[in-house]
Amino acid sequence: MSERIVHGAREVIRGLRLLAERTPPQRDRWVDLLRAAAIVLVVTGHWLATVVTYGEGGLGGRHVLEVLPWTRWLSWLFQVMPVFFLVGGFSNAASLRSSMARGVQWREWLVGRADRLLRPTTAFLFVIGMSAALARALGAEPDLIGRAVWLVTIPLWFLAAYFAVVVLTPAMYAMHRRWGLAVPVVLALLVGAGDVVRLGYGTDHGGAANFLLAWLAVHQIGFAWQDGRLPARWEVALPLAALGAGCLVFLTAAGPYPVSMVAVPGAQVQNTSPPTVALLSLAIVQTALVLLLQGPANRWLRRPRPWMAVVGLNAVILTAFLWHMTALAVAAVALYPTGIFPQPRVGTSQWLLLRLPWLACLAFVLALLVALFGWSEWRGRTRSGRGPAGVGTDRRPIVRPGASSALTITGLAAAQLGLVGVALAGPEYRAPAGLPAEVLLAYFAGAVTLRLIQRRAAGT
Repeated sequence: MSERIVHGAREVIRGLRLLAERTPPQRDRWVDLLRAAAIVLVVTGHWLATVVTYGEGGLGGRHVLEVLPWTRWLSWLFQVMPVFFLVGGFSNAASLRSSMARGVQWREWLVGRADRLLRPTTAFLFVIGMSAALARALGAEPDLIGRAVWLVTIPLWFLAAYFAVVVLTPAMYAMHRRWGLAVPVVLALLVGAGDVVRLGYGTDHGGAANFLLAWLAVHQIGFAWQDGRLPARWEVALPLAALGAGCLVFLTAAGPYPVSMVAVPGAQVQNTSPPTVALLSLAIVQTALVLLLQGPANRWLRRPRPWMAVVGLNAVILTAFLWHMTALAVAAVALYPTGIFPQPRVGTSQWLLLRLPWLACLAFVLALLVALFGWSEWRGRTRSGRGPAGVGTDRRPIVRPGASSALTITGLAAAQLGLVGVALAGPEYRAPAGLPAEVLLAYFAGAVTLRLIQRRAAGT
């Protein structure tokens, strides 16, 4: 058994080395590192922010920002989702431009891009749904199943937002080519208008559109970065950093926005639910830092070892993100009811020191889950003719023409509705799979439709 594991590890390393060596010389490797680093920071932040409790009422949990208010400043470091959307804009613009130059239609591009996102997501939802149904059949309490499914599917709020941004990319890129940086400026103004309606007039749903508008704005900035309208020069980056930092400090110190860039349970005003102009100010600061570090980072990533590590991490990065809260749930069940892990008072020096072994345990469980389910993401990228970090291995179109626009839009819409439904579902659902049946039906119908389109167009 050990010999097979060693042999398998060697084959993986060999494959990663080959993919790393095939990287086109013009590729911006900094983008790939940012994608992986952003997800790693998000996963680490979620793990550190979760305070697991165990007592007479069973397993429970609280958010560290709720228990220790001084930690809310740390969210300025760990809230890096704007970086992911910025990088997404860069990558999607580069991919769409390349595809258009090769004669690939927008619908074929969307099907190929959606397939890369939905493959690991479909495997995740199928396993979680079947596990919940099995637990119900074995006599588990419906309330417990609902809370567990809600916990492990928390990461899907991000995917619901990002999937919507990807679907809108062809239209938004056309607007970018015509109006450039005016587009994210207008989107930011609309986000501010939503904040005024929500905070100034007390309308609960006044800023609901910001869930899309804010992330679209950051994504558009990625377009400008990719085509050089936002150049990576210090003359551009430093004023941007000063503008973003000034606005962020003013809005949180003198304005109505909280310091935390992550949702705090029970807080009346949040910066992420929905996103606010304060979060966009943080995004501007992060964009400036990205521009400042682009040159030195790309030079460092010319070295084989760090680049191969980036390639390997990107090969399964979405899988790791989807399963990281599942790893937390599994570790909590294994460590706390058994008494293996102590429960010192939150905030004490002992509790802080235990954060390191806590992270180590979660990383081990997540590594096992990625080893089990990472194949869905890896195969999806290699079969599309691209390496695991998005490294091009040939110049073939993602798919050949073969899907009608109506069928493509129907599949995308169904998958999007399913993702939004999962993201909005709370812990109170008592359905056998722990999620509303109509939500799962919509998602799987959309995912299967897009997969059939992909297979037909690819001739498989």
